[in-house]
Amino acid sequence: MSLATWYDAHVMPRLIRVACAQPPMMAARAKIVPQAAGDVFELGCGGGLNLGLMDPARITSFAGIDPTPELLDDTRRVAQERGIAADLRAGMGEAIPFADASFDTVVTTFTLCSVQEHAQTLREIRRVLRPGGTALFLEHGAAPDPGVAKWQRRIEPVWKRLAGGCHLTRPITSAYEDAGFAISEGGRRYVPRAPRFAGWVEWGAGRPAG
Repeated sequence: MSLATWYDAHVMPRLIRVACAQPPMMAARAKIVPQAAGDVFELGCGGGLNLGLMDPARITSFAGIDPTPELLDDTRRVAQERGIAADLRAGMGEAIPFADASFDTVVTTFTLCSVQEHAQTLREIRRVLRPGGTALFLEHGAAPDPGVAKWQRRIEPVWKRLAGGCHLTRPITSAYEDAGFAISEGGRRYVPRAPRFAGWVEWGAGRPAG
């Protein structure tokens, strides 16, 4: 096993889990995740952090995918502790392994930064949503301030190698709009105490337009 393979398998998942569970990140999640209702799908569900914020009384069913086995195991544990039946599978956002119009809610948090095909993943999110369904998102990405954006572009090549393919410069809300979602209940800001190059977040609820 190469050093890079060992890092991706054993170190990177732990780093992601610790970083994503910091209090400012959990406070940001709490703004959007509890809105999930009905048949819920989470893209990048590994770790179970969002599942812990969902109201079991509002959820009819829960399904999720993640490419990291270790993080999926954590999600299974959280689901069992909360008494939520969960259909959890290894998978990628570019090819979600569920049928068209399967879910009332799709949740993504700090996930679209690391998919390989950004636009294709958004098309898949729209495909698995039912008419009238809601895509709840919280993502970090391209900052609006030119000075911060310049540093994001400089740091991103190294950052991607250290952080599981995470991009710093991807658009967030506008990407959902370009994919055909009408956005409501949104917000955006720098996460307190986070490095500004990695701390710009946007959140909202998107519904398929038209």
